[in-house]
Amino acid sequence: MALIPVAEAQARMLALKAPLAVETVPLLDAAGRFAAGDIRARRTQPAADLSAMDGYAIRFAERPGPWTVAGESAAGGGFGRALAPGEAARIFTGAPVPEGADAILVQEEAARDGDRLTMAGEGPPRIGAHIRRRGGDFAEGGLLLPAGAPIGAAAIALAASGGHGAIAVRRRPRVALLSTGNELVAPGEPTPGALLPASNGPMLAALLRSDACMVHDHGIVRDDLDAIGAAFHAMARDSDIIVTTGGASVGDHDLVLPALEKAGARIDFWKVRMKPGKPVMIGMLGDAIVLGLPGNPVSAFVTATLFLKPLIAHLLGAANPVPEPVVARLAAPLPPTQGRAEYFRGRWAEGRVVPLSGQDSAGLSALVEAALLIVRPPDAPGLDEGAEVPILPIA
Repeated sequence: MALIPVAEAQARMLALKAPLAVETVPLLDAAGRFAAGDIRARRTQPAADLSAMDGYAIRFAERPGPWTVAGESAAGGGFGRALAPGEAARIFTGAPVPEGADAILVQEEAARDGDRLTMAGEGPPRIGAHIRRRGGDFAEGGLLLPAGAPIGAAAIALAASGGHGAIAVRRRPRVALLSTGNELVAPGEPTPGALLPASNGPMLAALLRSDACMVHDHGIVRDDLDAIGAAFHAMARDSDIIVTTGGASVGDHDLVLPALEKAGARIDFWKVRMKPGKPVMIGMLGDAIVLGLPGNPVSAFVTATLFLKPLIAHLLGAANPVPEPVVARLAAPLPPTQGRAEYFRGRWAEGRVVPLSGQDSAGLSALVEAALLIVRPPDAPGLDEGAEVPILPIA
């Protein structure tokens, strides 16, 4: 198969499967997911004109007073009647503004002697000063969140204020992780000779920790066609996404592709025009999307950022599952690229981005320093310090 561009590979991957089924969950359980439909307000906020400050509700035209303080309005209560001419009401932040009042005299600019109130400063600058008008945030029936919007802490607060105790979202994707390779042992186990700790499984599970998905790490399977095939069959029964690391290249021991084909999988594409991470593979096994990632840890991290996380967001119903790069300036030069898009690991330095010196696809020490990926297209010329480049923040 010929190498395909990253954007095409992402689009083809997302087209393989529609977002998952809709379920209605309590607000807290919706965190990290996306609205499955438009969320509209069931009430108006504020429900009445409210004071934005502690002070006194007055008639603007009666400045500078004096006024007679005829009572008070507190949050959750109210003055209880219309304000008569020459009257003021003691008022607190969030309390309803009495009918007849049209400005708030803040307490720092008020002088009070018993029930007699006068201005002690410049007073409210205009009619309506320090009043939050009814419906100023949203009105009943208005759109709070469109379908596909992310549900974070602020969105949960907005939905709660709009009268919702539960909202419709997509169910959480089930993600199965599998590491392949005779050289791998579980983290913490002895590594004599050429053995290596299996770092990709824990890394990917940690990378997905903030995503609204359920992750099951199936551990390590040896480079054996039947063993890998059996693992695929077992995972396909209860997974929406199967993620493998290693074994997706062209060596004699790279058995993921033949094991998938033997298991009846349909391979959509294999090999992407990118560095690191060329041997990315996407297919379907039953109703599960199979995402084959490279075995090198940095390559696995970068490709998981560009493919796995957007795939999860898509299945959760995100309106924009593929993150858009933002533009930053280089603090150091960048070399030209060859025939593949390159994703340089970088960090921030005084508001600019610095490419890390270690760009090897197996170099985890440098990856720990990275805060972003610098995105460079194929066959691009070198860039000088100060040039603008697109970047993607990374976990």
